[in-house]
Formats: sequence, C-alpha cells, structure tokens
Amino acid sequence: MKKINIKAPSRNYDVYIGNNVIKRYASQINSLAGNNDSIIIVDTNVYRLHKDKIESLVKSLNGDAIVYKFKADEKNKSLDSLKKIFDLMLRKNLGRSSFLIAIGGGITGDLGGFAASVYARGIGYIHIPTTLLAMVDSAIGGKTGINYGHTKNIIGAFYQPESVLIDTEFIKTLPREELLCGLGEVIKYGLLIGDDFFDYVSKNYHKAFDYNAAFLNKAITESVSFKGSAVEKDEKEKTGLRKILNLGHTFAHAIEVEQNHKIKHGQAVIAGIACALHLSNKLGLMNDKYLEKYLSLIVEFGNEIKLSKYNPETLYKIMFRDKKNKKGSINFVLLEKAGKLIIDAEADKRDVLYAINNGLQYFGV
Repeated sequence: MKKINIKAPSRNYDVYIGNNVIKRYASQINSLAGNNDSIIIVDTNVYRLHKDKIESLVKSLNGDAIVYKFKADEKNKSLDSLKKIFDLMLRKNLGRSSFLIAIGGGITGDLGGFAASVYARGIGYIHIPTTLLAMVDSAIGGKTGINYGHTKNIIGAFYQPESVLIDTEFIKTLPREELLCGLGEVIKYGLLIGDDFFDYVSKNYHKAFDYNAAFLNKAITESVSFKGSAVEKDEKEKTGLRKILNLGHTFAHAIEVEQNHKIKHGQAVIAGIACALHLSNKLGLMNDKYLEKYLSLIVEFGNEIKLSKYNPETLYKIMFRDKKNKKGSINFVLLEKAGKLIIDAEADKRDVLYAINNGLQYFGV
C-alpha cells in the first residue's frame, strides 16, 4: 500500500494506491465525509462490473447516499449531464456540507469534479479512478471540466479533491484497449521523468496486458509522484512548470476532435506524442538518435491505433482552440531528450503540418 501526499496550494490531500483500497479505507472516506449525505457519480459500465464493491461502499457511508449512473463518453461530458446531476442533488436536498464521490475513468472524474466545484459554490469530493489512464494522470491535479462547442474541456475549474483512492482491483476488468490508453500517459511520464524510467517502461510495458502488479504499481506510483510534484509547484499553470504535463496533448486534443471522438484520449496521446517528437526533431531540438529511440516504443502500438482518414489542415485549425495558446500562436511542449523539455515552443504552419503527417503515418486507416 502506497500513500502519496500532494501539497497543492489550495488543498493538501492524500493519494492511496493499492489492492482493495476502497474496502480498506472506508473509514478514511467517512472521516472526510462525516455524517453528511453524498452523491456517487459512477460510470454505468463500472457499476455493472463492480456492483458489489460500489454497493458495499454505499452501505459503509455514515450519511445517506444517492447513486447517479451515466454512460461515460465524450458526448455525455456535457452541460446536459451536469444539469441532470444538479437536478438530482436539488431533489435530494443536498447542500454545501454534502459530498460527491466520482467512480470511473477520466470523463467521470472531470464531470464529477466540476459538478463538485460549482454546486453550492463548492462541496467536498473524492475521486476513485477505475482506468489506468485516470489512475496515472487525470485523477491527480484538480483539473475538472466538460466539453462545449466541439472543444474539449473548454469549461472547467481547478478544484482539488479531498482524497484520491486508487484501487488496482479495477484494472483487472479493463480490456486491452483501455490498458493501452493508460500506457499512453505512462509513456508520456517516461519522457517527462527521464531515460531511466522511459527505458523501464519500454522493456516492461507488455506486462500491463498481463495485469502484472509490480509493473502497474510502479507505473502508477512514479506517474502520480511526478504529477503531484508539478501540481504542488504550479497548481493552476501560472508559472509554466505544469505545462510540461501537456506533452503531446496539443496534437492529441485536436486529433480527438477531428476524429469526432471515435479515438480514445489515451490513444490520441500516443499519436500526439509521435507528432511532438517529429516536431522536436524538425526544429532541431532533438537529434535523430533520440527520435529513433523514443519512436521505437511508439510504433509498437501502430497496429492497435487506427485513425480514420484525417485532414492535416483541419487538425492545424483545431489546435488554435487550445486553451494554453496565447497571442494567436500555437504553443507546444517539445523535447530535447527525456527529462529535458521546452515549453511554449512555437512553430510555423509548414513544420506543424510536417509533424502531423510524419507523426500520424504510424496509425493509418
């Protein structure tokens, strides 16, 4: 069992990582929620697979709890879903002392966290991520939000949870596709942390598909620790340090939108990292040796990530919607090598299109 304390400026909270964390830390949830009533936001698929675990959690709570189940997809990460949650909370007379518990992947956490951040001007919430991607990335750091106007996460808030419970039992029911999505973010952290961790991931990533506990625990712990340290120093992306966490994401978010969300976020991240590597090389920041090394892992997933026919010009235009841009230019996080990054890098259209075409060549129709 691991416990990582994150000292974010707005809230200090613990992240628990281990097997059967929910059962073992039911008292921790009650110590935070007290005798107050709660709403549990849960992905319908997660509820179907883990009904007994979730119902046991509901029964263990000191206060009354209502369960809101929804299909967790990008379409439902919306104002309409938010309204349904608020309507239910009002009907059940939940107030400022109430608690929200989000159980699911990144979409569930983003939606639930945003609901908690604005209902009654902010109520406490706990995130219980159930996908590898959410465990290593989106559950940490307090980014919440919904999609609007064909733009991903454009409405949201920075709002830290009271606690994050990472129960690795959930991983055992994830299909290969979801494990691959999580590995996309793990690869990103390998490039952010340095060559030692990247090399470890490169040599052992296949163990994730065998649900190898040692690899998964190390991948989760290293990723959470790194992201937590970035959040502590730059919670709301004011100093620029936290921007490094967006490696590959400027491309990835555009790919998701251009593909009409028919490709999952973690898959788009892998493709986006490939584009960022090629752009880093094209701008002379990364030499050919490192490009070849890092791409050698990316191309391993080429047969598992299939993009529909894409339009580079459309992708380029979508990138301008990225909330991290400034002064009308697209800002990228690029690499010299693993652990050595450049933030707010700019590139002309020709080089960006070069990166798109070369980066996405591995993920053909």
